[in-house]
Amino acid sequence: MAGSGAVVTKPTRGLTAKATIGLFVRLKLRLIGGNLRGDLARQLGFAFTAAIALIVAAGGFFMMSLLRFATPDMARDVAIIAFTLIFLSWAVVPLLLFGVDDTLDPAKLALFPVRSGPLTAGLFAASATGAWPLAGLIVMLGAVAGAARSAQGAVLGVVAVLVLFALCLVTSRAITTGLSGVLRSRRGRDLLAVSAILVVLALQIPNLMLNKGLSADPEVLIGTVAAMMRWTPSGMAAHAIADGGAAGLAEVAVLAVLVALVGWLWTLALRRALVTTDASTQAGGTKVRRSRGVAGLLPDGPVAAVVAKDLKYARRDPRGRIAWLAAIMVSGVISYSLTQDSGLPSTLATAVGPACLGALVMGMQSANAFALDGRALWMNAVVYGSGRALRADLAGRHLAVALLAGPLIALVSIVTGVLSGTPIWALPAMLTAWGLFAVALGVGAVISVVYPYTAPERLNAFTGAAPGQGGVAFASALLAMIVSSVVALPVVLPVVVGLPWVSLAALPYGLLIAWAGRRVAGHIGYARFPEILSAVSRPT
Repeated sequence: MAGSGAVVTKPTRGLTAKATIGLFVRLKLRLIGGNLRGDLARQLGFAFTAAIALIVAAGGFFMMSLLRFATPDMARDVAIIAFTLIFLSWAVVPLLLFGVDDTLDPAKLALFPVRSGPLTAGLFAASATGAWPLAGLIVMLGAVAGAARSAQGAVLGVVAVLVLFALCLVTSRAITTGLSGVLRSRRGRDLLAVSAILVVLALQIPNLMLNKGLSADPEVLIGTVAAMMRWTPSGMAAHAIADGGAAGLAEVAVLAVLVALVGWLWTLALRRALVTTDASTQAGGTKVRRSRGVAGLLPDGPVAAVVAKDLKYARRDPRGRIAWLAAIMVSGVISYSLTQDSGLPSTLATAVGPACLGALVMGMQSANAFALDGRALWMNAVVYGSGRALRADLAGRHLAVALLAGPLIALVSIVTGVLSGTPIWALPAMLTAWGLFAVALGVGAVISVVYPYTAPERLNAFTGAAPGQGGVAFASALLAMIVSSVVALPVVLPVVVGLPWVSLAALPYGLLIAWAGRRVAGHIGYARFPEILSAVSRPT
């Protein structure tokens, strides 16, 4: 309007790709830096994660560079297999992190005033920023030092690694974007979790093949596997490093075309995801179940209420169901591998070891007991007026887990006993595993009140921490595993070395540790309940 003094500017078309890249990289670095300004537990978790990434980068580069001392054909074949594993990791691991990394979910970016093209460029740059992407790149560059046999191969190898790295990034983003709608639904998360477990179990196939003696010569096996992967993108990248000539240059050109093609498909998927309604938030009809099930057999009180609540969590939350399934399947595969290995004698350890491993995995679920309650934990803070009330809460949680884990541990023990060739070994394996499970409950109770962290609401079955708390979650689980194993050693080790009568003391010993852990956790947790509530209630 005339005389108003207002300045009318021409509307812009939004951020350019170059500006978006810079913006997203700064945002990613700001998120990383935010971990350094958090509380001590968050700082320690970030430092632990960064240290692991550094170890992987240095160790991987060193191991790959040792290919320099192998024959050219063997160095090429090992590089092909290593690149393929890295490429598959980039395709699978982001699916497991869906819900932890907010940039993986297009729904979180729908309101950004950025077009899909620049947004794709920004997300690509953000994907390449961080400790773990850098670690993966360094490991792949180690193959250049080990497999390249000429100066041309080294130069072309660096280009091939960078192009393959770009292909890993766009492939992982295209997959997560295309499946984002499915990953938001409970059934989709369950299906993903089961599929991921099957993939992990499939990795045991080479080990079982070696145990069966299908290939007595490792070089022949490596050459056969590498030949199957020769014309995959990772195979072409590794061959380009080893070749270093015109054929290698052509393979790098093919990889560059694949990067452009997958990037275009990712852009289309992102454009569609940004304008598609999120069906995972639509309400569905459900039946209200009034039966309390097993918890109804307990006397009315806080313990029965907690048991009923936690059993509902185990039935409805996909993470709980998959944890039980993973424990059983992993224990079964390890048991089968040990008992079918012709080079290992059948001993009591072949029955006790897998059963104890399954019990340890199940018991570690109690290492962050309050996470699934989230913000609702404030009701406990209002009701509980003493450490004794908190101990009763922990007792209910432990009883709920034991009702599920006890029969599963018995099943795993029986199966491992039968596979070992001596079914009677199932009894000491079962008693020892039950004792180890009880020890893990006691240790987990203490860790739950000392290192609590948030379990986000929208997660798949393999993610258990809010953004920025992954290091804390990993360190907490590792600490629970180590401490539980050490505390249970007095009753587990004698049984493993061939003293089955010691298993009679395993369960009483474990129950004593569980009782002591609840007492310690009740005393510590009641004093710092506000801190626990804050830790499990962080925005996700």
